[in-house]
Amino acid sequence: MVFAKDVERALGFYRDLLGFKLVEDFRFENKVVYARLRAPGGNGTIALHQAGPDDSVSSDGVRLYFEVKELDEFCRKLQQKNFYITKLPRMMPWGWRHAYLNDPDGHEISVYWADQNRMKKTMKAAQRAARSSHT
Repeated sequence: MVFAKDVERALGFYRDLLGFKLVEDFRFENKVVYARLRAPGGNGTIALHQAGPDDSVSSDGVRLYFEVKELDEFCRKLQQKNFYITKLPRMMPWGWRHAYLNDPDGHEISVYWADQNRMKKTMKAAQRAARSSHT
């Protein structure tokens, strides 16, 4: 669940920019206070929930990850819509291609493509750690 100061604004980001599909929403006093969305091309869901007026939506230490096959094209489309990407796509040492951005409430998001390296990230990191401990 992702808490948002404005669920309608967050819904626009996750649905209209990232491509999630609205499953359901709940309104209170004619305002969207909850929405559940399905990931594009999958069955995973994410829920957006209205934060209280005095509640923080800060998520220090938490990053959402979404795998996107055509990562570079996806990022180009976001930029064409004048969306700011904090770190453009680049290959990481563990073999995944990552880009970073923030949702409207500042929640950090990594969009990435791992391809055949999908299940190898942990093994590569462990191998690097083992090599560095022997030096």
